[in-house]
Amino acid sequence: MKPRLRPVTAALFAFPFAITAAHAQQNDTQKVDPLHTIVEDISADRIETDIEKLVSFGTRHTLSETKSDTRGIGAARRWIKQEFEAISQRCGGCLEVMFVGDTISGEKRIPDATEVVNVVAIQRGTTDPDRYVLMSGDIDSRVSDVMDATSDAPGANDNASGVAGTLEAARVLSQHKFNGSIVYAALSGEEQGLFGGKILAKKASEEGWRLKAVLNNDMIGNIEGVNGVVNNTSARLFAEGTRVTETDDEARTRRFTGGEVDSPSRNLARYIDDLADRFIPNLDTMVIYRLDRYGRGGHHRPFNDLGYPGIRIMETNENYERQHQDLRTENGIEYGDTLEGVNFDYAAKLTALNAVSLASMSWAPAPPAHVEIKGAVKPSTTLSWKASAPEQNPHLAGYKIYWRYTDAPQWQYSKFVGDVTEATLENVVIDNYFFGVASVSKDGYESPVVFPGAAGSFGE
Repeated sequence: MKPRLRPVTAALFAFPFAITAAHAQQNDTQKVDPLHTIVEDISADRIETDIEKLVSFGTRHTLSETKSDTRGIGAARRWIKQEFEAISQRCGGCLEVMFVGDTISGEKRIPDATEVVNVVAIQRGTTDPDRYVLMSGDIDSRVSDVMDATSDAPGANDNASGVAGTLEAARVLSQHKFNGSIVYAALSGEEQGLFGGKILAKKASEEGWRLKAVLNNDMIGNIEGVNGVVNNTSARLFAEGTRVTETDDEARTRRFTGGEVDSPSRNLARYIDDLADRFIPNLDTMVIYRLDRYGRGGHHRPFNDLGYPGIRIMETNENYERQHQDLRTENGIEYGDTLEGVNFDYAAKLTALNAVSLASMSWAPAPPAHVEIKGAVKPSTTLSWKASAPEQNPHLAGYKIYWRYTDAPQWQYSKFVGDVTEATLENVVIDNYFFGVASVSKDGYESPVVFPGAAGSFGE
């Protein structure tokens, strides 16, 4: 999403700007930005192989076979775990691989006791291992009847593509070390009621994860829309506004200070949108101000329900003839979610977007906490924040203030203010802009921008 630019006074241009990682590396001919290397290392061929393997299990329905080694969701999740373990072996045991599950029963779509089991791999950060970012895809598949656990349900795009992308991101990122931790998750039970996400979100909450971003990948391989559009150059980022966990007092404050379009989820989406423009060739992302597609849901929602920043990353043009369909041909139309409907190069492109986003956030210092703002009836605006813990963020260079006009979709202006906890923008009137603060590393990697107050907080 490109920002709309407006005239700005000469005084604003006089502010020094922090050097981004991309610009810093361009000025040094001896270095290649690791984010560019990560993009280049993502393999469409490996993603294709993984999608083919997941399709080979016949069905991955949540209620399907669990004992077979060749068919059903049990075989699929064991294979995914083996893949994560193989990735970990190649990086010297850098991943903690585990099943995370629970028994669900008495639900409309899971009436009888059923194990819902996620496969999770954690790559621990070197200086701030309790700070997490998470990428996920969904294991399960379905046909027209949501309770049909025996018919073939290839689920090639929905959502073998998301799981394959998560595995590929783990392969590439496990070759690097990061300050923060990265979680790679293959979630179950999505089609039956988002149960895998609920299980993992509960674990994160109970264990006190400082979870700063959830990137849910649900259908990242289709470029041919049912509307006839064929497009491999765009993707959608769905991001909710006001947190569902907002209190009455917080809502009262937000009414007077703003923040409806600056939730952490939306500033996470803006962050990823900017990375797409800078690092992913021929990809423009649409930041959509909605939790998910109209009246529908995805596995980021259970995390949003607990207040975590989370978005859905997916293709722009959906083909409903390939979603939740029995395999059949009617009136010359082939229905079903088969391999023929997946563009593997496009899936690799969206996987690369995830990978650079996870890497950039994990190399950056933690997002600023306790960001506050003041400036009513004054010609200048002052922002303050809590100093980042030095033992967790030894690579911190300082902080960068961002601001934009209130109807602008993307941050427009910025000023690097150094390693301080308060800064004033002279002659920038608080009434006319929205503001935020990002942490910046010595290598130029930035955290997402944090809007002041509870409305925009990414937590401690």
